[in-house]
Amino acid sequence: MTARDVPATVDVLVVGAGLAGLHTATLLARRGHEVLLVERRPGFTGAIRTTGIFVRKTLDDFPLPPDCLGPPIRRVVLHPPGRGRPVTLDSARDEFRVGDMAPLYLAAARTAADAGVRIALGTRYAGRRDDAFVVTGADGPARVRARFVVGADGARSRVARDLGLDRNRALLVGAEEVFAVPGGVEPPAFHCVLDPSLAPGYLAWVVNDGRHAHVGVAGYAHRFPEGLRGALERFAVSAPGLPGVDRPLDVERRGGPIPVGGLLRRIGGPDGLLVGDAAGAVSPLTAGGLDPCLRLSEHAADVLDDALRTGRPGALARYDGGALRARFRGRLALRHGLAQVRTPAMAAAAFPLLRTPFGQAAARRVLFGDRSFPTPR
Repeated sequence: MTARDVPATVDVLVVGAGLAGLHTATLLARRGHEVLLVERRPGFTGAIRTTGIFVRKTLDDFPLPPDCLGPPIRRVVLHPPGRGRPVTLDSARDEFRVGDMAPLYLAAARTAADAGVRIALGTRYAGRRDDAFVVTGADGPARVRARFVVGADGARSRVARDLGLDRNRALLVGAEEVFAVPGGVEPPAFHCVLDPSLAPGYLAWVVNDGRHAHVGVAGYAHRFPEGLRGALERFAVSAPGLPGVDRPLDVERRGGPIPVGGLLRRIGGPDGLLVGDAAGAVSPLTAGGLDPCLRLSEHAADVLDDALRTGRPGALARYDGGALRARFRGRLALRHGLAQVRTPAMAAAAFPLLRTPFGQAAARRVLFGDRSFPTPR
């Protein structure tokens, strides 16, 4: 569908075709509402920004296509600066699986289309004018009247600005390389390197599930001494967890901003709401956003369905980020603490504690815990 073909009137306009936007649109269409989803990319397989790590709680609760998921991962290895003696944590359960995101997006798009969602690719949301929203594609602009708009347009959401809602201020930037690897004798593992000289305020990582390797770094943009790309290049030279694996010349590159300020307070108003990264629905500590985006999208669809069916003024008032944000106090405090680790010596000082039973129990609670994004009451 092109901008010229978009319907003039719909119940809901969804901006952004990531998992949050696709899931919200699908749920609303299944409940009988007319939904238009616009995506500025010309396809679903380009410009992927997420590593695609799904935690066990998400895998248990959502029917993700098994053929779009890599092998289960039960091992996490924490590396100090300098790659000294690491701390290895093994779980008795399957804890993570990495999604093959291009086919996963395609599968989610097919599900949305089958539910009745009208999808316009290569179509950019251009703002609000009078009583309509403007979308622009290759054949020019079109006006769409929608009762509500959903901002699923990423960490720097334009929909949030147009609706006068809160916007993300605390952001990390991340970049990674993805390439195929041969199956090895080592079990699939998630390697985390805590080194502020490489990843200021966060971490560098290698995820090797025996099919693909993800090698990446993330941190606060203004703290990278050689820039994000330079940090990734330096890390890739000696990244752990890839024994005998030669990095190919042709790799997939991903990157983008990661909101870590916690769920925003004002994520809904009379004319629409935010989901996914646009709403700050990302763990402040781990920077994981796939579980929050799916759970918040279900709440968004419930609220919008109620508003469309009842027509009550203020029906979106219960879509309140402030009430949910209160349950992130602990993770926000830990995010603040991690942001203060500014030297390799400070990071290394944590490892003697991580090697104790108490330290390992705390790490297991963060990495292997059953907590997920809170379910709205």
